[in-house]
Amino acid sequence: MAPFTVTRNALIPAAPSDVFPLVNNFHEWTKWSPWEAVDPKLSRSYSGNESGVGAKYAWSGNNKAGAGTMEIVGSEEPGKIDIRLEFTKPMKAVNPTRFTFAPEGDGTRVTWTMTGENKGLGKIFALFMNMDKMVGGDFEKGLAALSAVATRKNS
Repeated sequence: MAPFTVTRNALIPAAPSDVFPLVNNFHEWTKWSPWEAVDPKLSRSYSGNESGVGAKYAWSGNNKAGAGTMEIVGSEEPGKIDIRLEFTKPMKAVNPTRFTFAPEGDGTRVTWTMTGENKGLGKIFALFMNMDKMVGGDFEKGLAALSAVATRKNS
């Protein structure tokens, strides 16, 4: 098995109480997720709680978007959110994901981390593709968009 961790962080010029709800509610992700533009016909569904623990999101799209589900399994406002991310297409994988929100100066240091293990075909794939390089740029785009949304909210 080939374990991996992808992590990025950004200083967002907004209070944790303004940034946290944008991640804690999957309906808000359409405003900042780096994958929203990958498939204009992306199919989304929401179930469970509106936000926080038990909130669920499922998507299905083209080959680039793939398919999968996310469920918030831990939510401690305003400090951290744990998500169970499960991909069903193009490859099956479960990738625990965590967002942390730490006050820093006049803003919030948001850290986005995804972990996992490449198994089977994924392990062979990992020999040629670095998960950090593959996903890290998306995390950076997502954090920049999250910052823009949180900053607009305060203006």
